[in-house]
Amino acid sequence: MQNDTELKELVRQKYAEIALQDKETNMSSCCGAGGCSTEVYNIMSDDYTQLEGYNPDADLGLGCGLPTEFADIKEGDTVIDLGSGAGNDCFVARRFTGDKGKVIGIDFTEPMIAKARANAEQLGYNNVEFRQGDIEKMPVTANTADVIVSNCVLNLVPNKDGVFKEIYRVLKTGGHFSISDVVLQGGLPDKLRSAAEMYAGCISGAIQRSEYLELIHRNGFKNVTVQKQKEIVIPDDILKSYLTEQEIAEYRSIKGGIYSVTVYAEKLASCCEPGSGCC
Repeated sequence: MQNDTELKELVRQKYAEIALQDKETNMSSCCGAGGCSTEVYNIMSDDYTQLEGYNPDADLGLGCGLPTEFADIKEGDTVIDLGSGAGNDCFVARRFTGDKGKVIGIDFTEPMIAKARANAEQLGYNNVEFRQGDIEKMPVTANTADVIVSNCVLNLVPNKDGVFKEIYRVLKTGGHFSISDVVLQGGLPDKLRSAAEMYAGCISGAIQRSEYLELIHRNGFKNVTVQKQKEIVIPDDILKSYLTEQEIAEYRSIKGGIYSVTVYAEKLASCCEPGSGCC
């Protein structure tokens, strides 16, 4: 069993490799992990190409939703993207913030930061910046962001509770987040859960949907809403790398499955805050 530090290092190494892969390789796998499928082209990611602000050089095909589409970003907002990769969601978010706003991407993989900065420079965006850091300990002061977005990243973090605490710290009172992520409903075979490559590919790091939503509530967020949910089907030719034919059949027969969810929640004033009006 790998500890949290080992798992994070595994993800760091894998995503350094992914930064150098082409989009087609990433989209035909599980969030860029190996075991590419010949059965489907797109396992998880949604189509960004119709969104204003989309830049193909920044799209590595690693997401599992379109959080910026649901994030209610306003002109002049400060937006933070957790696990910003090559900058795809940051550049879409900038379309909404305009020149008066600011977008900060955070990623702990150096090659991803380098790729994102090169893309921003090419686009001439001076209000989009990328900071290398751990989203469990963000390089951002408290009460900075109006909106936080993230796309298929928290499932890669062992300490998800710590990330939600950091999101709460960094959001302004009255701010909100929209996060797309991978969750489970029902069981996941032990061989998949313990496979290091599948962890780096989003699947085996996912937790139960109910537990995920409970973490959000427990950390003080209000008006928690699932904005979108879709099932993720892993093709047999990927599963064969980890399971026998019988185990695949058993996995297909269980109730539940793997889902992409986009979740919205707000940080509202608490009764202990001055001026909240509820004491």
